[in-house]
Amino acid sequence: MSNETIPSIPDLGTRGDTITVFAGPCSIESTEQFEEVAECIKDLGLTWIRGGAFKPRTNPHSFQGLGEEGLKIMKAAGDKYGLKTLTEVMDSAHCELVHSYVDGLQVGARNFQNFSLLKNIGHVTAKSHKMVLYKRGFAGTIAEWLAATDYLTAEGNTNIVLCERGIRTFETATRFTLDIAAVPVIHKQSLYPVCVDVSHPAGVRDLVPPLAKAAVAVGCDSLMIEVHPNPPAAKSDGPQQLTPAQFKELIGQLRELAALFGKEIV
Repeated sequence: MSNETIPSIPDLGTRGDTITVFAGPCSIESTEQFEEVAECIKDLGLTWIRGGAFKPRTNPHSFQGLGEEGLKIMKAAGDKYGLKTLTEVMDSAHCELVHSYVDGLQVGARNFQNFSLLKNIGHVTAKSHKMVLYKRGFAGTIAEWLAATDYLTAEGNTNIVLCERGIRTFETATRFTLDIAAVPVIHKQSLYPVCVDVSHPAGVRDLVPPLAKAAVAVGCDSLMIEVHPNPPAAKSDGPQQLTPAQFKELIGQLRELAALFGKEIV
């Protein structure tokens, strides 16, 4: 076969020259806890902080989040440190409330096909065009994921970021199986930017750095990384959360890697 008949390899990696980091604790637990992480994020020159105010927990007896009090803590920290804020919306009844406090609304994996919630979030964000970060479900296909975005965009908000967070497979060595190929596949099939949540598929903090590096190398547009001042004392997902010092070291490594691709971590 001559070279002339071989099609060029398409660029399925990038939607821009920056990689946004959504960092913060799994759960907002107190003002002191959240502000310590916010200060770390700000000092690193990053722009977003995330954290859970309403927590979808498998065990109903586990910590369920601080609710509106958590939203108040998040907003105050965002204002104080000049950071944009992101949190999950669990229930249609909370859409207006959450929207009034934060800059970005997250749809979690458990609500992947909660179509009434998706439609309500699309309606609530129609005028503000606030970012909606839409996570893939435990067993959701990419086709199902892309199709369901129409529930969010039908009201006019196209500011959607798709978040790969690992899927449930036969493998038990990790908490979930990170489908790293989802990044270039979605870039090939849509115009949506892709975030990779590297904390949930890892399940343990020592796996977070290599997964984050893989996500950058494959062309992600953003990363979600959980950070907690004292992970052993965390009320949820302590084993997978980085300390501020570990997070700082990782961001330094990711900035070096991103530069190889002409990108900047923000």
